[in-house]
Amino acid sequence: MNKGAAVLFVIFTLLFITLASRFITIQITGEAEGRVLASYADQKYTKERILDATRGSILDRNGELLAFNTVSYRLVAVISPKATPENSSRPYHVVDPEKTAEILARHIDMDKDAIYERLTREGPWQVEFGEAGRNLTYEEKRAIERYQLPGIRFIRETKRSYPNGDFASHLIGFARYQDQNGNGEEEFVGELGLEKALETYLKEEDGKIEYQSDLWGYILPHKETHVTPPKDGADVYLTLDKKIQTFLEDAMNQVEQEYRPRKMMGIVADAKTGEIYAMAQRPSFDPNTREGITDNWQNIVVETAFEPGSTMKIFTLAAAVEEGVFHPDDTFPSGQYQVPDGGGTIRDHNYVGWGTITFLEGIQRSSNVAMAYLLERMGSETFRNYLDKFKFGQPTGIGLDHEASGVINFYYPRDKVSTAFGQATSTTALQLVQAMTAITNDGKMMRPQVIDKIVAEDGEILQNYEPEVAGTPISKETAQRVREILRSTVTSEFGTARRYEIEGYDVAGKTGTAQIFEPGVGKWEGRENYIFSFLGFAPYVDPKLIVYVMIQQPDLPEDESGSVPVSKIFKPVMKNSLQYLNIKPAGMQDVEISVLPDLVDEPVAGAREVLEELELKPIIIGNGTRIKKMLPEAEEQLMPDEKILLVTDGEMTMPDVTGWSLRDVKKLVSVTGIRFSYEGTGFVVKQNLEPGTVLSAESTLHVELQPPLERFREQNGTNTDRDNLAEERTE
Repeated sequence: MNKGAAVLFVIFTLLFITLASRFITIQITGEAEGRVLASYADQKYTKERILDATRGSILDRNGELLAFNTVSYRLVAVISPKATPENSSRPYHVVDPEKTAEILARHIDMDKDAIYERLTREGPWQVEFGEAGRNLTYEEKRAIERYQLPGIRFIRETKRSYPNGDFASHLIGFARYQDQNGNGEEEFVGELGLEKALETYLKEEDGKIEYQSDLWGYILPHKETHVTPPKDGADVYLTLDKKIQTFLEDAMNQVEQEYRPRKMMGIVADAKTGEIYAMAQRPSFDPNTREGITDNWQNIVVETAFEPGSTMKIFTLAAAVEEGVFHPDDTFPSGQYQVPDGGGTIRDHNYVGWGTITFLEGIQRSSNVAMAYLLERMGSETFRNYLDKFKFGQPTGIGLDHEASGVINFYYPRDKVSTAFGQATSTTALQLVQAMTAITNDGKMMRPQVIDKIVAEDGEILQNYEPEVAGTPISKETAQRVREILRSTVTSEFGTARRYEIEGYDVAGKTGTAQIFEPGVGKWEGRENYIFSFLGFAPYVDPKLIVYVMIQQPDLPEDESGSVPVSKIFKPVMKNSLQYLNIKPAGMQDVEISVLPDLVDEPVAGAREVLEELELKPIIIGNGTRIKKMLPEAEEQLMPDEKILLVTDGEMTMPDVTGWSLRDVKKLVSVTGIRFSYEGTGFVVKQNLEPGTVLSAESTLHVELQPPLERFREQNGTNTDRDNLAEERTE
């Protein structure tokens, strides 16, 4: 063996011994360089995949979706050439910015030049397209993918959808991605309204699946797979009724457009339970885009306290009735009242009063002086106790963030008197509605409620919110008497609430006009610079609904008072809501439903007689003697005065359809088989085929329709009633 070979042998022997000892050490200890190899192998080959959970939905009382999660996509463009490996047959970055910009501009809200500028930036690995590239639908994503543009990618995201736009937006609120911990990791959380207040229930928990795979990603056999299932957020059912909320939103939209008030709010509540059917405000915002949120983050219904004006007189009256000091036929000198202990003079809203009048007339005229005398009779401390019983100065506990409590100013003599007619002391809209339930619910005052129940993903009811009695400030007898008096403010010739009468329904309530004090401004002056409101209910004998409307500083025409825009919200909302709830107008009798008999092959005269006995209207089409066809068909259930079309065995003839609805005309077309066209809406005012014209398959009927004048006026907000323009102004 030569010397060189011996050296190599020694070197290789040492290497072998080193490697062998290393192998043996690793085999015995299971460690290498201080790292447990089994654990390292698990980490290297163990994969984890997130299982997405879904945030809970928000629904109305009938299960209509108000807020829910949807999938959206974010557009991303990879522009760095480094993204494409060398010798790759397919590019992974944008290779033709001009073409890409042109195509993308067709599908996102960004012009071609702006897109091109982003695609040609130097340095970034990828670029995005701001709001224009966010919240893309699956259809929009597929439309872009069709072009197979290199470098264009889509990132799947969760999007919160609010299908009704600015619908109870401050109540529902919104959720969005936020960096909660300041570490750059965004979470999807509620930021406003119920989305924030109920975050604990609505919040979802993502799951995950852990498995071991080979280098190519295939799951290794005989290895355990660990699954942590996702947990969806709970669904929240509200007391809101989507239909009634729509009535309120539509009415407020019309008034906002016409009068441009600084603020508005409205509430519709169940008069017996306190459940809130609708709640809205202006300014509002669209939670999908959050457009308008910068104008007003506050839920003013919940978070704002203000002087209630004469609506407070309801509860001063109730206290006086309960204490036995209100006698409707007693008289007092209206006009002015001297507050004891140097408190100055309180005046009625017309400054001079109406001479010596009864207390009932004082209520009807909304006399401040009447309230002062009632306060004097019952004593200020007694009245203060009733303010506590009605829960003024206390949050209602509705369960929404930042609820205001209001302030009862009751130190100085003038403040005590002013509080009795709605000045000096501040309340919230929710407090007024809560207090009104004591009047409408026979003395039992109900806490306002917006949440009905919270239901887990498996159907388990986590929380069930039952109506809650907040107190019993007055007796049943007092409540009934107050309702009667409040009804008279609408019906009396002296009543300030005459404008709020609704045909067919007995409305009761109280108007309010309060001064506005603003820090740095002081008391606002001018006929428009007031808070105008109405707190009312219907029907007054057995109340079903409470509606409160407040409008601040509307732009009023010279011949209108503040009650006009308030009534344009209150009246359609109350009327439509009552009708929607199938509450019959006063005096309406139960309607007898008739079942239509089979009259085919019957003599015309006999068929006519049968239908008239059922209070149905026979329409004879033709000059034959027997019935060949009829519409509606036999066995249908019909209301009185329904038209029954009877086709005889003779020639078909055209009836006079003047005054018919479009629905009835379409019945005629169906039963005769003639051609048809129309224009307008409402009821027929003109027809091209004269009555008696013989009809055939070639005949073409054309009618013109027009709404009746009353309906036209209602739809267009026309009001020829210009009386009662004087509105109280509390001082």
